[in-house]
Amino acid sequence: METTKELDVLPARWSAPRHVRAMTTLRRGGVSTGPFATLNLGISVGDAPGNVSENRRRLRRVLAMPGDPKWVTQVHGTRCLDIADARDGEEADGSFTNAPGRVCAVLSADCLPLFICDTEGERVGLFHVGWKGLAAGILDRALSIFADRPDVHCWFGPSIGPNAFEVGPEVREALEAPGNESCFSASTNPGRWMADLYNLVAHRLRQGGVNNVAWDRTACTYSDAERFFSYRRFARCGRMASLIWIESQR
Repeated sequence: METTKELDVLPARWSAPRHVRAMTTLRRGGVSTGPFATLNLGISVGDAPGNVSENRRRLRRVLAMPGDPKWVTQVHGTRCLDIADARDGEEADGSFTNAPGRVCAVLSADCLPLFICDTEGERVGLFHVGWKGLAAGILDRALSIFADRPDVHCWFGPSIGPNAFEVGPEVREALEAPGNESCFSASTNPGRWMADLYNLVAHRLRQGGVNNVAWDRTACTYSDAERFFSYRRFARCGRMASLIWIESQR
């Protein structure tokens, strides 16, 4: 964790070029109260709109972002947009850019934010990966955006951890793929399974030829209420923002 003036963020710890900025916000540093305390950045979760607007204003100021992110509406699908063409509120679960100064963002509270960058730092993308999007093919769509790049780096932002993500047989069936059997373990509840979302995503990426994959193995949104919002812990809760952009000055 890093403290940037009033805000705490979890920076991406990966081998991307230094002119690529990538991070996930934590809960401290905003004005929201109750289940949204304090840095809720989601506008559609029941928080007062004025609080969310102030939180987003602080985010841009404190992180010295080059512009406002495009806050797309995530629907657990596979649609991904060039951020230059995106509109605020447009339905999409990922965005990407080749242009310095354009900020991609996703909101999360258990789902996995997937950061992708090519080796030269000329293209970046950010994708919202929950179990429904994973089953639908969001990773294939994300990798297709970087298909012309010989090598990419991936970082996983904080998501629900393997000791907290209990699923039913229908979810396991939707996510099973050759070689990923170790990503599931039996729950103490009969007929249920514990799923390792981090390793499920990593397995799919490696099957797609990506070897530079990393994440913070201590980050579990469900288990760490001080740092993270978690929909599974409390359905009425705020959202963290994951952000990536290319610096204009390299």
